[in-house]
Amino acid sequence: MATATHLQKPSAMPSSRNLTRQKLIHAAIELFASQGVSETTTKQIAELAQVNEVTLFRQFGNKHGLLLAVIEDADVFAQLGQNLVTKLEPSSSLPQMLREYANTCLQALEQTPAVIRSLVGESGQYSIENRQGLGRSFDLANRRVAKYLKTNLGESKSELQLPVEQLASLLNTLLFGYATIELTSEFHGLWGDREDFLDRVVALFLAGAVPSSTSELALINRSEHQSIPLDLPEPIVHQILQQAKKHSLQTYALAYVLFGAGLSASEIVLLNRSNHLSMIDRQLFQITQGSARQVPINQWIMGKRYGSYLKNPLTQWLKSRKDAQEALFISGDGNPITELDLCKQWQELVTEMSTPTGEAPNIAQAQATWCVEMLTRGLTLEAMQTLTGWEASQLAPYVGRAKEQTVLTQAFNLDRAG
Repeated sequence: MATATHLQKPSAMPSSRNLTRQKLIHAAIELFASQGVSETTTKQIAELAQVNEVTLFRQFGNKHGLLLAVIEDADVFAQLGQNLVTKLEPSSSLPQMLREYANTCLQALEQTPAVIRSLVGESGQYSIENRQGLGRSFDLANRRVAKYLKTNLGESKSELQLPVEQLASLLNTLLFGYATIELTSEFHGLWGDREDFLDRVVALFLAGAVPSSTSELALINRSEHQSIPLDLPEPIVHQILQQAKKHSLQTYALAYVLFGAGLSASEIVLLNRSNHLSMIDRQLFQITQGSARQVPINQWIMGKRYGSYLKNPLTQWLKSRKDAQEALFISGDGNPITELDLCKQWQELVTEMSTPTGEAPNIAQAQATWCVEMLTRGLTLEAMQTLTGWEASQLAPYVGRAKEQTVLTQAFNLDRAG
């Protein structure tokens, strides 16, 4: 059975005014860890903290209010994430890094079996506030792990097929699920042992997150039958931009960048204000992550002009900013926007829309549309390689699509000339 020493208590020294509150939280941590939430009474907590039980009710309302304070103030899961990343040594190998992190995480979760069992077995009794508090703690832990991965992956971040935040969240979800099964049952099912499970987890993430040049996945992606996002018709593009304009300044700026600069969602979320350069005769992004390059931001998108180089949806958004956040785009809580945030905003814009194939527009189609438009407007394959940082093979499908569009335009012009 775990003891309170396995859970870190708040490190800051409490003031005299908050001393009673901290004593109650410390006592609750100890009892929750040793005997579970359901078996712990408010009387036991008050006695261990050496305060009156009435004081506990004044401070927290009830036991679940105290649980919420434990989750948020003691920040158990966020501290777990912090402890993990400080214990791990930087690795030059992504497979090694993933395996070391996964193994360390499972060992840490094993040290708090009573808390894990309580969280799972008693979750149905938690209020919405308790569940929200627990969710915030998980989110903070994921962000800290994502920061660790970003720091130690270095340039290899550009190889990831998933945003680092999503990679960290998926990995933590798998590990927490495995730990829960291991701590609440004696049945492992398909996994012979922990090493077998870790082998499969690392292989899964390497196959799904990082393409290998020798893997079957990479060969399929490079084949001439590669499935690529189709470019969007002109009316749909302008409809998306108009919907974005009605939504908010930031959403309008995001849509403008998607169609005007040809950046992927993963590149956009990494942009800082300093990456944006606006002059009287040009506007561009200085891309510093992945393939370092400069990318122009077009005034004209699918035959329609969206402002000027100095006054457009992006400059209007930046002009409205009153915060000190360096990120070019921010979430509702003031933090840099994540790829998940961006995709959710896109989904809100295209909910009622349908492409010629009968599906809702996909965010990847914005970049495809930009590629085809640039090629139809006269940019060469070599020029597009410079702007995108892609290989010729990656651009080949868009070159073919641009030729189709050019031929169709010529045919329509001939028909009009009659």
